[in-house]
Amino acid sequence: MGKIKLDQHGIGFVSALWAYIFWGLLPLYWKLVAHVPADVVLAHRIIWSLIFVSGILVLLRKVPTFVTEFKTMLANKKQLLFITMAAGFISFNWFTYIWAVNNGHLVEASLGYYINPLVSVVFGMIFFKEILTKWQTLSFLLATAGVVILAIYTGGVPFISLTLAISFAFYGVLKKKVEVGALTGLAVETMIVTPVALIYLTMIYSSITEAFYLNSLSTLWLLAGGGAATAIPLLLFAIGARRIPLATIGFLQFLAPTITLIIGIFLFNEPFGGIHLLAFSFIWVALAIYTFSKTKLFRRLQTIQMEKRPAS
Repeated sequence: MGKIKLDQHGIGFVSALWAYIFWGLLPLYWKLVAHVPADVVLAHRIIWSLIFVSGILVLLRKVPTFVTEFKTMLANKKQLLFITMAAGFISFNWFTYIWAVNNGHLVEASLGYYINPLVSVVFGMIFFKEILTKWQTLSFLLATAGVVILAIYTGGVPFISLTLAISFAFYGVLKKKVEVGALTGLAVETMIVTPVALIYLTMIYSSITEAFYLNSLSTLWLLAGGGAATAIPLLLFAIGARRIPLATIGFLQFLAPTITLIIGIFLFNEPFGGIHLLAFSFIWVALAIYTFSKTKLFRRLQTIQMEKRPAS
C-alpha cells in the first residue's frame, strides 16, 4: 500500500484530534501516581514541564524566538503581570484536576470542561465587551439549568466543575492578553512557578531524595513523565490550531471531557444516574447549539433567512 499524504488541513486535524485524545486519557496517567499527594504531583508537573518544554525549544530550534518574545514580555509590565496571573490560574486548575481524578471525581471534572466554553463566552462579554447572540444566551441558560439540576440533586454546588471551568476561563482571558506562542507561554508560565514548586518541596520534605522519590525510580519516572504529558498535547494543539478552522476546534474540544466521562463511569465506576444524565443532557444540548451557531452552515442559513424576509 502507498503512503497516505496529508495536506496542511489534514496535518492540523490529526494533530488537534490527538491533542484532545491525550487530554481525555490524561486521568489514566494521573491515576498511576495516585499514591503521591496532589500538591506534590502538581509541583513535579510544573518542574518537569519546564524541563521538557525547554528541551522542545532546543530541539525545534525555537530558543531565539523564545528569547525575543521573553525580552518583549519583560519590557511590558502589564504583559508580565498577565502571564504571572495566568501561571497562577493554570497551576490552580492543574491541582484541582489532579485532586479530582485521584479522589473519584472524574465525572464532575468532565462537567467542568464541558461548561468551560460557555463560561468563556460570558467572560468574553465581561472582559472584551463581546456581544452574546440569542443562541449563545440560550446555550448559557441551558447549561446553567443543567448545573442547577445537578446542584439540587447532590445538595450542593458542583465546586470542582465550576472551579475547573472558571479557572481555565480566566486563564484563557489572560492568555488572550499576552501575545506569545504556545510553547513560549508554557515555558514562561512554568518558569515563573517552578521556584515556588521547588521551595514547596523543600519545605515538606527533609531531603532531595524524598522530594524527588529517588528511592522509588518508578515513581520518579512517572512524575517526570508528567512534563511530557503536559507539553506534548499542547504542542499538538498548537500545530492543529494554526491549520484548521476554529469551528473544527470547537467540535473537537468536547472529545476530551467525553473520554474522561466514559473513563469515570465505565472504568472507575463513578456514580452516573438518571439525574446526572438529565443534567448532562442540558449541557450537551447547550454545547450543540453553541457549536452549531459558530459554523459556516449556520451563518449561511441566517443569510438565506434574511434574504427571504419581505422588504419593509
